[in-house]
Amino acid sequence: MRIAMVSEHASPLAALGGPDAGGQNVYVARLAEELTRRGHQVTVYTRRDAATLPERVPLPGGAVVEHVTAGPAEPIPKDELLAHMPAFGAHLARAWARERDRPEVVHAHFWMSGIAARLGAHPHGIPVVQTFHALGTVKRRHQGAADTSPPERIGVERGLGRTCDRVLATCSDEVRELAAMGVPRRRVAVVPCGVDADHFRPDPGRVLSGGTASGGAWRPPERRAAHRLLAIGRLVPRKGYDQAVRALPRIPDTELLLAGGPPEHRLAEDTEAGRLLRLAGELGVADRVRLLGAVDPARMPDLMRATDLVLCTPAYEPFGIVPLEAMACGVPVVATDVGGHRDSVADRVTGRLVPPGDPGAVAAAVRELLDDTALRRRYGAAGRERVLARFTWQRVALGAEQVYRQVAADRELRTEVA
Repeated sequence: MRIAMVSEHASPLAALGGPDAGGQNVYVARLAEELTRRGHQVTVYTRRDAATLPERVPLPGGAVVEHVTAGPAEPIPKDELLAHMPAFGAHLARAWARERDRPEVVHAHFWMSGIAARLGAHPHGIPVVQTFHALGTVKRRHQGAADTSPPERIGVERGLGRTCDRVLATCSDEVRELAAMGVPRRRVAVVPCGVDADHFRPDPGRVLSGGTASGGAWRPPERRAAHRLLAIGRLVPRKGYDQAVRALPRIPDTELLLAGGPPEHRLAEDTEAGRLLRLAGELGVADRVRLLGAVDPARMPDLMRATDLVLCTPAYEPFGIVPLEAMACGVPVVATDVGGHRDSVADRVTGRLVPPGDPGAVAAAVRELLDDTALRRRYGAAGRERVLARFTWQRVALGAEQVYRQVAADRELRTEVA
């Protein structure tokens, strides 16, 4: 199939860790790679945010990224991109005007991409699959007045959900949220996010880029306590790192590593990094909290394998790839009982689910696991098995492909009947 992906702010080429670069970028990149491996022709359309970017960039797996001029060729926060979506959509409509360049299906990632995809696809009768990655209703519920989304967001998402050919949700919690918005269940298919189970694996024998096993290979930081906890992700308040820090005083002889955000040499300039370090000082655990800054994805598996537990403590999480990465490495997870965590983490099988905003519950779950090495090993092995059974990118690509073929066939049938 000829498949177009529209990802207006989340380029598969972006360096991870910035305010608008995270799981969606990984999802788009890996799905495009796996679909190409399955024989499809994939083009990812993303907004040009630098004048020097080439028009087209091939991805290693064979897909192509096309940079679309829509607004100034400079970085713009995603919540300020709405005004540029008509230009983005007009570009797509022109690009797909010739039948030989026309995709058989368009997959829009994020709600603003849905606007551009509809504008580009509608004149040519191309079916559109929509993945929201996060819903405005959820963000508004948890962030309230701090939510910087455009006021139109929730209404647009509701309209997209009711009119696109299919919503591809990433977890069962999202299906319930869409139903509450008035999106019929029959319009929704569930295909989760995935993880590279070859890269993230329990095997500690991998040699990482940057050296050899006997020479200059990167090594995780030396331990400073008997036990190590690790939290990973963008350095933003909603990720709930403060809950992990607040739990630490109740977890003796244990250190907490936070990986994410700007490079380590720029952490002193980061507002959230400063807040977390001040909090650690106030709680008397500053000597047990280390901020690593951005960590090269190639090094992340070794960092995970060098920890006892991975903590994922956000107030809400549309899906969350970090628990899958930890489970693929055979490391148990303690995660908040929210969003996609409910699908990925099997409570008391691969880790523990705890109430959000409750550092006491986090501490209790962590202590239970740190006190029982055999239990951690059992959870770790079960996590690896769960990933292989449900969450590889190969399975994700197969699920998406089935949805694409179905909506393309349905659209063709409606055209013939008309």
